[in-house]
Amino acid sequence: MHVVIVGSGIAGLTAAIRASSRHDVTLVTKGALADGATGHAQGGVAVALGADDSASLHAADTHRAAAGSADVRAVDVLCTDGPARVRDLLALGVPFDRTTDPASIDRHGDDLARGREAAHGRWRVVHASGDATGAAIEHTLVQALHRRHVTILERTSLTDLVVRDSTVVGIDVLDLLGEPRRIDADAVVLASGGAGHLYRETTNPLVATGDGAAAAWRAGAVLADLEFMQFHPTRLAVPGGGLVSEAVRGEGAVLRDARGHRFMTDLHPDAELAPRDVVARGIAAALRDGGAVVLDATGLDPEFLVGRFPGLTRSIREAGFDWTRVGVPVAPAAHYFMGGIATDAEGRTSLPGLLAVGEAACTGVHGANRLASNSLLEGLVFAVRAADAVAVPRPGLLRLRGDATFPVTAVRDGAEPTRASRPTSGDQDRTGGTDRLADGTDVRSAVQTVMTERVGLLRDAAGLAAARRELAALAVDDPRSVRGHEDRALLDLARMVARAAEARAESRGAHARTDHPDTDPDAPASMGWVADHSPVPEGALA
Repeated sequence: MHVVIVGSGIAGLTAAIRASSRHDVTLVTKGALADGATGHAQGGVAVALGADDSASLHAADTHRAAAGSADVRAVDVLCTDGPARVRDLLALGVPFDRTTDPASIDRHGDDLARGREAAHGRWRVVHASGDATGAAIEHTLVQALHRRHVTILERTSLTDLVVRDSTVVGIDVLDLLGEPRRIDADAVVLASGGAGHLYRETTNPLVATGDGAAAAWRAGAVLADLEFMQFHPTRLAVPGGGLVSEAVRGEGAVLRDARGHRFMTDLHPDAELAPRDVVARGIAAALRDGGAVVLDATGLDPEFLVGRFPGLTRSIREAGFDWTRVGVPVAPAAHYFMGGIATDAEGRTSLPGLLAVGEAACTGVHGANRLASNSLLEGLVFAVRAADAVAVPRPGLLRLRGDATFPVTAVRDGAEPTRASRPTSGDQDRTGGTDRLADGTDVRSAVQTVMTERVGLLRDAAGLAAARRELAALAVDDPRSVRGHEDRALLDLARMVARAAEARAESRGAHARTDHPDTDPDAPASMGWVADHSPVPEGALA
């Protein structure tokens, strides 16, 4: 059986390693093997390994952060399978940090150092090289992959899925030379990552343009939870600034406004360790009230701070700050796409022959707001399950959610690319003023402008209606280059994210509507979307 895996982050690498023991595997990645988001992950892997912890406690924290909308079965799988998957990493040689503190070594002799992050009730985040966990995991997995019989195609970009008789049978790509090529497959696993570049400010690497989710959408797969984009509270607020790990706040750093006031204590009982959506909106409000917000780590022992976060210390020094002495400016940025290709707990999608894992997938495990450091664990757990399921006969009626109904809406106007021209600077913006998408603006910048200003951290009906109109007026005229295909993917997803945000007339987790500030208990926890050319009938997926 030939399995094609698209993406080389923790999910793609894990799936390729696992599947290679039983199948012929080709791994396709748009950049180099190490160019994905995994290598940028700082905080660590959330997993219930401590003597004071359990899968049920981890699951309870995951549900609490998810604002009541996470899928029960998916969360149970994540938290129950998690310890075994982290032990797999230990067996491969991932150099997780250790502790010599007798009080931190559990009754089983486990000496893994653990951090705490927002919304976690336990110290359960295992990490490597202080704040370089993702890089350590990725390096180890790449080494392991090279020991397997896997065909690796770097700098090869997915453009579309190949569908025959309503079944995915391969992928179309642009190869290393930029030439189109088709790769046949018995099964395709999309592990192509997120879509942070829908927004102007993001913690994501350049490759995170939603290629896999958009290709699945065009092929007729169901997408879900598209309105839930997580904004990380603390990106270093300087040009080119990167993520400042939540683990810093877990160790005791605090947030202060322009007056020096620790404002998060006024907003939530857990202050800086409230769920990410709460902290991000708190920072955004403080920024709107005037001036900067700083992350103040000066209360931590300087030697500890530098030793625990060596990579962050270097990057912050390069930006001109000594965070052992002064606070550093931070602001929210697009971070993690909780929506994506709807799957079951084995990674199977609504299209036979297609599986999805990692950030490209939507199992429902994150609900409306991902619990910190669950993303690397998700990549591990569901990649293993998907690799084991590629050869398993697909059930006749696939249940993409294990615990609740899952309404799926067929969408006509988002199914085909819009060929209208870009609006001119004279077109009136119904929310006031003139349209900001003037002629000469490239499509990607235009998409990012609309998404940042209309479909960002705070949303309302007028802005979302304007976003849909503005996005409908954009077109990618020549998508034959890698850049063109990326822009097409971003535009496809932007249209669907705006539509999903408009449909959810409530506030829930990362989706905040200023015109509907409360959560509607009767609203569906998850909403699915499918192009009207899909063979999947509306409402057929439970």
